[in-house]
Amino acid sequence: MGTDNKQNELQRTMKSRHLFMIALGGVIGTGLFLGSGITISQAGPVGAILAYLLGGFLMYLVMLCMGELAVAMPESGSFQTYATRYLGPSTGFMIGWLYWFSWANTVGLEFTSAGLLMQRWFPHVPIWAWCLIFGVITFSINALSARSYAETEFWFSSIKVTAIVLFIAIGGAAVFGLIDLQGNHPAPFFSNLTTSEGLFPNGILSVLFTLVLVNFSFQGTELVGIAAGESENPGETLPRSIRNVVWRTLFFFVLAMFILVAILPYQTAGVLESPFVSVLDKIGIPYAADIMNFVILTAILSVANSGLYAASRMMWSLSKSGMGPAGLTKLSKKGVPINALLATIVIAGGSLITSVVAAETVYLWLISISGMVTIVVWMSICASQFFFRRKFIAEGGNLKDLKFKTPLYPIVPILGFGLYGLILISLIFIPSQRIGLYCGVPLIVFCYAYYHFIVRKKLQTQTVGNNKIDKAQ
Repeated sequence: MGTDNKQNELQRTMKSRHLFMIALGGVIGTGLFLGSGITISQAGPVGAILAYLLGGFLMYLVMLCMGELAVAMPESGSFQTYATRYLGPSTGFMIGWLYWFSWANTVGLEFTSAGLLMQRWFPHVPIWAWCLIFGVITFSINALSARSYAETEFWFSSIKVTAIVLFIAIGGAAVFGLIDLQGNHPAPFFSNLTTSEGLFPNGILSVLFTLVLVNFSFQGTELVGIAAGESENPGETLPRSIRNVVWRTLFFFVLAMFILVAILPYQTAGVLESPFVSVLDKIGIPYAADIMNFVILTAILSVANSGLYAASRMMWSLSKSGMGPAGLTKLSKKGVPINALLATIVIAGGSLITSVVAAETVYLWLISISGMVTIVVWMSICASQFFFRRKFIAEGGNLKDLKFKTPLYPIVPILGFGLYGLILISLIFIPSQRIGLYCGVPLIVFCYAYYHFIVRKKLQTQTVGNNKIDKAQ
């Protein structure tokens, strides 16, 4: 019986360096490399820095809550399992399937983005061909083993981190006159941080609205909780990864943002070109566009790789708990949920079709829904930690037994839940993001209804059947 249970469980093959890089790489993606241009143009130089500081603080609140839960219960179902236990099975069902749907679609959209980037070097190769190539490679990496995914993500993250560190070093030298800008322009120092319209050229509300986009940039940090279910020593490695979130965010995002706004006038930042490319061009770095194209391609494939991993583990966890088809619980000899992986890559392929057929509408819808789902998931993490701690104490638990404790309880979970709730409400006032609510709210209602009318009855029937078997034995 013990052997069967072992065969039905995921294998703990990830090492400390893997978990650290998954946590680190999770926050460095296209949101920083491409989306930062929108943030700068809308919030202004000081506003952009402030938006990333606030976004980093909010993410830190969530990670503090995630830390306590994941160290106490390191499972691949992660926040879905916690929501099921402490917020109710129907909420856990909703969180899990929306998160899976969000990542499955994101994987397909990332393949499309990667194909578009490859057009720079291979303009005659169709985008769908690159999507197919990247899809097969990413699926193969994940199908091989969890260790294979972690090793690939380690190197993807290493490239991104190295690129950011070099950018900050070179950009910082240009800001303070150690390196000359193109055209022998004088060192900008802090001159571009102030504008004739004041610190916030588009008003203080513009900072709050860009905060929505900034938080989307941080999507992926919750992956560390899912990966904890397959790491060797989560009790030791997780707290270290969680605690490093603050300096990572400050160093990579805030310093990079400072370099961008110090060299690039905010009026020239936008979405047509990565602001990182614009800055490297101003410094006169040869092949700047090609270098950043490669780094952004790496970031995109990293997101697709991690998204496929996260979605397949979430689907496996849901199915294992009876909230999904039983056939999706099958594991390969290497402990990979192979059927869940196949189902996820198929749905990802479906999102490729929609992004081509209705690129200007469906693509934006899917991105907006993913953003909304991220906020809902992070709110659930804060709420789960609040009720976990309350129940732990009520049942006579000793706080000294928790290897990682969320500080300032209950302020941290309440503050995190409340602030993300405000961001969710703010979507109503942002026309480009409103569609996330229009599509997301009906999906949430559908998940609750489906659970109550179909899944709950199935689970009750299974429970009755198991009780009869136990009595017979």
